[in-house]
Amino acid sequence: MMFSGLYRASWLVICCWFLAGCTENEKQDMEKSVAASTPIKNAEPITITAAGDIMLGSTFPNTTRMPPEDGSRLLDPVAPLFQAADIAFANLEGPLIDEGVSGKCGKSGNCFAFKMPTRYGKHLKNAGLDVLSVANNHANDFGEAGRLSTRKTLDEVGILHAGGDRQSFATTFKEIKGKKVAFIGFAHNNVAPNVNELEAARQLVQEADAKADLVVVSFHGGAEGSGNTRVPNRTEIFFGEARGNLPLFSKTVIDAGADLVLGHGPHVLRGMEVYKDRLIAYSLGNFATYGWFQLAGATAETMVLDVKLDTDGKFLGGKIHPFVLVGRGMLTKDKSNSAISTLRRLSKLDFPNTMPVITSDGTVSPK
Repeated sequence: MMFSGLYRASWLVICCWFLAGCTENEKQDMEKSVAASTPIKNAEPITITAAGDIMLGSTFPNTTRMPPEDGSRLLDPVAPLFQAADIAFANLEGPLIDEGVSGKCGKSGNCFAFKMPTRYGKHLKNAGLDVLSVANNHANDFGEAGRLSTRKTLDEVGILHAGGDRQSFATTFKEIKGKKVAFIGFAHNNVAPNVNELEAARQLVQEADAKADLVVVSFHGGAEGSGNTRVPNRTEIFFGEARGNLPLFSKTVIDAGADLVLGHGPHVLRGMEVYKDRLIAYSLGNFATYGWFQLAGATAETMVLDVKLDTDGKFLGGKIHPFVLVGRGMLTKDKSNSAISTLRRLSKLDFPNTMPVITSDGTVSPK
């Protein structure tokens, strides 16, 4: 409607000037009409607040690893940060479903298969999360039923989801401050756009960029564990799976139009770099993962990352909020700031010429 009004007003001015002739006052009135019909783009920056893997406890194969107070308080320490953001994002590591046995494990519990109760959807919403990636290697732990239940649960609580079932659910859009922001989720498995398929990734980003003002790409990739904090410039192989050449993937999607790249999957923090004025965070680490993992040292370090983008997607700056996972997975503010030190060290090791400036208080800025 806005475009058609602008078109009509502009056409009237053209006709007046070149065909029929107008008085000066009539020309001025019509020029004002054109100006009034022209949409004004909000120049205010957008802050995206991001975190890594969320798995709030699994009822499979039994309930012995479920969190206290039915998980209702797990995200309390970070809720103010999510709620203050323009858009809050994280990776949902596993399905939201109440019934079923994992085909991944059969009746055995000797594997990692996650099943969060659907009632936990409200915990995610109450914490302030707006968009979740469902593109990861646990999204299919309970098959198509788990994927359907996850999408249904998130839809019901009003959380957008990106990265499911290949093309059909790859991209979602969030409108904020007069801008449309696209989120695309990638992983290394066959139920999400694949981090190894660069041409398909390029096409998805280009399609999203044509529809949105800003494009955020999320990927679940890379080898896992405390021995894999570095970002190699090659395809990573883990458990026999190709888990992406992540520097190549990240730069490919930025070349195609992405404005921010957020990584997760290794269960540890990894370094950050700036490419073409766009920030790449290679791994946001474990975040709220309760009951299943041995959490100590690198796997217990985590953070919430604020990223401020201008209207064209340029990285303006950000903030690292350090946390640590205590015990079986209780999020706790980290007064030692170890996550900040880790990110500075890893970024300097892997990206000495392209890393952002990271100060001791967690402020992040382009060079």
